[in-house]
Formats: sequence, C-alpha cells, structure tokens
Amino acid sequence: MSFKKSFLLIVLILLADQISKIYIKTHFEIGDGIPVFGWFKILFVENEGMAWGAKIPGAYGKLFLTVFRLVAIVAIGYWLLDLIKKNAPKIAVVAVSLIFAGAFGNIIDSVFYGLIFSDSYRQVATFLPAEGGYETLFHGKVVDMLHFPLFEGYLPEWIPFFGGKYFSFFDPVFNLADTAISLGVGLLLVFNKKAFPKEEDNASFEKTNEPIS
Repeated sequence: MSFKKSFLLIVLILLADQISKIYIKTHFEIGDGIPVFGWFKILFVENEGMAWGAKIPGAYGKLFLTVFRLVAIVAIGYWLLDLIKKNAPKIAVVAVSLIFAGAFGNIIDSVFYGLIFSDSYRQVATFLPAEGGYETLFHGKVVDMLHFPLFEGYLPEWIPFFGGKYFSFFDPVFNLADTAISLGVGLLLVFNKKAFPKEEDNASFEKTNEPIS
C-alpha cells in the first residue's frame, strides 16, 4: 500500500471525526441525546481522560496524558512510515493507518478544543468565543457521541443479588476516532500472521514463486 493511499485514508477519517465532533459540540449541550434507531443513540459527553472515562488525578494529570498521546502518535507515525517503506502487507498498513488517524483525531480535541470552544455545560458551545475557550492549550476534552445501549431495563426478580435492579449493557460512549483505533487493533489481532509474516514464511513464498528454468 502506497503512502498516498495511506495518507488519503487518514485524512478521510480525520475529516469525518472532526466534522462529527464540531457538529455535536456546536449543536448539543452535555448530556443531550437523540435516539437514532433501536439501540443506537447520539449522546453528547466529554471525556477528560483516557479510554472508558478513566482519569489521572492531580493538577498535571491532564497535561501528562496529552503529552503522552503526542509522544505515542509520533511513535505510531514512525511505525507506519517504516511499514510503508518496507512494503509491508496491505492489511498491516491499513490497520496502523486507522490507529494513527484515530489517535490523531482525539489528540486534536485534547490539544486545541479547550482553546477554540466555550464550555458545553448547560449551553451550546460557541466556536472561537470572544471571551476565550473553556481551557488552556493541552487541556481540552475529547468529544464523544456514539452510544449503543444494547440492553436497558430492570432485571428479572429471580436473578440472585441483582434481580429487580436497573441494568444497562454497554454504557461507554465513544467517537469515530475511537472506532478507527478499535478497528485497527482488531485487524492486527485477527490478521496478525498475514499482517506480520515471519521471515521463514516470506522465504517459503519466494521459493515457491521462483521461475522454472
């Protein structure tokens, strides 16, 4: 897979991710949601920390996390360029491109959104507000909006300990960048042998395809 195709894939994912986030940020208040169909909802939340809402406590926790993400994206970018340079299998380049694009998308939120948007709490945010953003550089919050509550309701009374209690399955709210990262990691796990063939496999392939003299 060429660099141009990888770059195009990354740009398309970034555009889709940022357009969806900017739309949600400028049309919804935090906590607003609309049902799309059945078990799929658009629900606006902001993630201050890591995946699944985990946080690093302390005044410098957010700054540390953002800097760590920046270092990670540089490493992923180097890995991607190395794969392209070595003519790695297409599945490997596609997977790492997805991971890079997703990580980059969330980094944009963390680095810049605090500066370019007003707060979304009990109000719809304004883009480039005259009074300034809701936070400083590197302290932005990641915008999430995709919610798939596959099951919501009260559990049957006969279930031990939890019977009669309200239960919701798959509560995490995520975004397109998270989806790209998850898809990329999934591809690497499922197609690991194809993405990273061992040297002996390559030698066997070359031997099998040697021209008959």
